[in-house]
Amino acid sequence: MDIKFSRDFLTLDDDKTDNNSFQSVSDIMPEDESPMEEVRATIPNTDDPSMPCNTFRMWFLGLLFAGIQAFINQFFFMRQTTISIGYSVVALISLPLGHLMAHALPIRKYTLFGYSFSFNPGPFTIKEHVLIGVMTAANNGTAYAVDIVIIQKLFYHDQKPFIAGLLLVSTTQVTGFALAGALRKFLIRPAHMLWPSTLVTASLFRSLHVPANAEEDRGKMSRMKYFMAVTLGMFVYNWFPGLIFPTLGVLSWLCWINPDNIVLSQLTGSGGLGIGTVSLDWAALSSYVQPLVTPWFAQVNILAGFVLIVYIMVPWAYYVDLWNSKNYPILSAALFRENGSLYDKNKILTNDLFDQAKYNAYGPLRMDSFFALTYGAGFAALSATLVHVALYNGKEILQRWQSARQMIDNEDIHTRLMRAYPEVPNLWYILLFAISLGLSFLTCLLWSYMPWWAVLLAMALAIIFVLPVGIVQAVTNQQPGLNIVTEYVIGYLLPGDAIANVTFKTYGYIVNVQALTFAADLKLGHYMKIPPRTMFMAQILSTLLCGLINVLTAQWLITTRPNVCTRAGYPFTCRNTNTFYSASVIWGAIGPARVFGHKDGASYASVQWGFLVGAVLPIPFWLAARWWPHIRWLKLVHWPVLLAATSSIPPALPYFFSNGLAVGFVFMYLVKRYRYEWWARYNYLTSAALDTGVAVSGLVIFFTIQVWEGGFPYWWGNPEDEVLDHCPLGSANYYRYSPE
Repeated sequence: MDIKFSRDFLTLDDDKTDNNSFQSVSDIMPEDESPMEEVRATIPNTDDPSMPCNTFRMWFLGLLFAGIQAFINQFFFMRQTTISIGYSVVALISLPLGHLMAHALPIRKYTLFGYSFSFNPGPFTIKEHVLIGVMTAANNGTAYAVDIVIIQKLFYHDQKPFIAGLLLVSTTQVTGFALAGALRKFLIRPAHMLWPSTLVTASLFRSLHVPANAEEDRGKMSRMKYFMAVTLGMFVYNWFPGLIFPTLGVLSWLCWINPDNIVLSQLTGSGGLGIGTVSLDWAALSSYVQPLVTPWFAQVNILAGFVLIVYIMVPWAYYVDLWNSKNYPILSAALFRENGSLYDKNKILTNDLFDQAKYNAYGPLRMDSFFALTYGAGFAALSATLVHVALYNGKEILQRWQSARQMIDNEDIHTRLMRAYPEVPNLWYILLFAISLGLSFLTCLLWSYMPWWAVLLAMALAIIFVLPVGIVQAVTNQQPGLNIVTEYVIGYLLPGDAIANVTFKTYGYIVNVQALTFAADLKLGHYMKIPPRTMFMAQILSTLLCGLINVLTAQWLITTRPNVCTRAGYPFTCRNTNTFYSASVIWGAIGPARVFGHKDGASYASVQWGFLVGAVLPIPFWLAARWWPHIRWLKLVHWPVLLAATSSIPPALPYFFSNGLAVGFVFMYLVKRYRYEWWARYNYLTSAALDTGVAVSGLVIFFTIQVWEGGFPYWWGNPEDEVLDHCPLGSANYYRYSPE
């Protein structure tokens, strides 16, 4: 195929050119530049279609690391102290192994069934490395449905066969990929569908492969040296907030003025609203906002939503005692009785099933006002997502729906370069979806997870929201979640059925999440010019392998560890799984009608107005932007992001956001505006390096010290009572009682 979209292309010359080289962008015609400045700063607009990527060493290392990652992540997911292996760690470890295999494997060619291949086609390439990273990134963490397998066996004493759990995990993990493939022309090919997080990943891989350019690097530190220097610096520094001086992560200095003042403690303590709390822990301030990745306009929307809810609405609701809020802490993920004591879910169950008589005797479930308002904001964010995307992106969606080629003039250089590779046929995605849907029906009906119509409804919710949520994530780096609405819907339709509730949530929520995870990987492949069919096979096979290993690991721990997932089973206490079980009781057994409806003393019916409020809010701003187009900020008001700003609080804490947004202001506004050359060269690389340093440091700390139940000696910066911010009343209720 003749490629004519840039002036010159890298050609292979064994004597002069390394496969990992990239042409300098200095001689690219202006019309061949990406219209997005973030992409221009990070992604080269050249490609070498002959660069090997579908190689033995890619498959060997990719599947090996995916399998190891799946085992380690599932194993430690069930421990008291969780730890996970991310793509950055795999990228660092796999690089020397790739080069070693390129040096050691035989270069001779073999013929099998008429096909010629070699175990060693030449130097280890960046495309092979990216595919290895994709195999692990597509399965980061653990499969969500594994928690269903665990709670069925341990909490609901339902011994389903191994194949039932495996099919449940496999179908929920893979079905989303079919949806991602169907949305390529909406979420992947358009240049303005940026997917900011993929730019960090691309920057990491380029720093590890692109050779130094003497002319480009003149007077500057090379990207590789910069990446290694920042990674090493963060590796060393993270020992302080991670082990030696954890108080560095929660400097609640305003609370220290008078830590015995309950109001001051609730407002300024890290366990409360965290006003003024300073965090010098990169893991905390980057975990939710991703300040060096999320576009500044999106961070401004997050800031507006954060201030509105956390600093205005929550203090008002709490101190006027709305819903008897003063009986509970100002911020908590726990559930309570009306008197402020913790809600014991076992008191309302008989043989692990909801007991109406016991519920009437024990009393209704209560939550703090922050938690209730977060649910309301979450409801509003979902309806706002649908309306916002319809108003702002509806015309483009219709045009692209009518013809994938209709907007070809707006495709950027990267989309045109990808034409060098055969696209994945739509039939592959259709067959994948049909097979996954059929196995979903088989699994849910044969082993009584939920009725057939619930499978269809869950899939319908995932399909309805995947494009709107995908557009929001691609543009803003924020993802409104469907976990709340899926629990809410099935809780009304099938009250009292806890397993059906969590199964429905998994199919509706995780299929959507997986679709967007795969879409992000497809965009990374788009930027890095990975052949789509190779990407397809890498994602599918690694996902199936990791799901199998997740289930096997969980089953092994369940059968070999005594008292697993209980306090007596320490260190395998399964904190996340216990939270998942609690959600199954609250939303499945008790049901939303008793929490958000008007049944059996429910108090939070008013938060359901969030659905209507969210649907209305984008309309006046869209109209105002059309009436007054010269007012630029009107076009940047993004209600889905604004309303979803606090959707992860709890378990996240407010100071994560306030500190993350402060860092975002420095890098994504000040540095970008006044030191653009530095920002374009190093910003995304800085984010990748800091993340890598924290990840590697965390692994070393865990495996050398914490896994042996070791620790650093107690002192003021590492207090024995574990009140790291020295503000003990921050998590207490208004009457100074701390129920947790």
